[in-house]
Amino acid sequence: MNEERVQAISFEIIGYAGNAFSYFYEAVEEMLAGNKEKAMELYELGDQEMTKAHKVQTDLLVSEARGEKVDTNVILIHAQDHLMTTMLYERVAKQMMRIMERVA
Repeated sequence: MNEERVQAISFEIIGYAGNAFSYFYEAVEEMLAGNKEKAMELYELGDQEMTKAHKVQTDLLVSEARGEKVDTNVILIHAQDHLMTTMLYERVAKQMMRIMERVA
C-alpha cells in the first residue's frame, strides 16, 4: 500500500473520529442542559461515526494481515491517537450522561 493511500486512510480515520468526538462532546453538553433526547441523538450520531472509523481501521489491519506492506508514518500514528482518544472520551461521556440522568 503506497504512502498516498495510507495518508488517505489516515485522514478518513481522523475525520470520522473527530466527528464522533464532537458529537459525544455535544451530547454531554445537551445532557447538562437537560435535553436528554437531544443528547441521546447526538451520542448515537457519534457512535455511527465511530463505527465508520473502526471499519476503516479494520480494513487497514486486514490488508496488513494479508501480507500487504503498510507504510507507517506520523499521520497514521496521529490517526490512531485520534481514534483512541475518542474511544476513551466516548466511555467517559457515556458514564457522565448516566450520572446526570440519575441526579436529574
